[in-house]
Amino acid sequence: MGGIPPSEGDLAAVGAALLEAEAAAGEGEIPVGALILAPDGKVIATGRNSRVHEKDPTAHAEVNAIREAARVLGDRVLDGCTLVVTLEPCVMCAGVILAARVPRVVFGAWDEKAGAVGSVYDLLRDGRLPHAVPEVIGGVRADECAALLEAFFRARR
Repeated sequence: MGGIPPSEGDLAAVGAALLEAEAAAGEGEIPVGALILAPDGKVIATGRNSRVHEKDPTAHAEVNAIREAARVLGDRVLDGCTLVVTLEPCVMCAGVILAARVPRVVFGAWDEKAGAVGSVYDLLRDGRLPHAVPEVIGGVRADECAALLEAFFRARR
């Protein structure tokens, strides 16, 4: 599942998203963290899973970060921005990414059960959809991202 290699900035951004994921775990949430980078690479929004706390099934890290970025930018379209997330987005999150017209997605661990950006499905690059195809860089710091998730679920068993 290779592809475009990550930049140094991508590696650092996934590190920042990992901090959000660790904070989510500390709150009893599945440890997924996300952030939105402006075109200049500056972080304009962060998000972490908050489904349990918010009692909201849509409160995934990506959705929370995209919502915050839209508020910061005052627009529903995130032109020139990059979404960085520690886990491959699911079908719902892929739909939100397309709706927000995020042109670039960087993610950590692959999700072989529910991933929608290259593993189980590939919605972002499905040419049948009426959206521009975003650049996708997957598997960035995948081992670190996966280890955090594995440790979380192992502790719950």
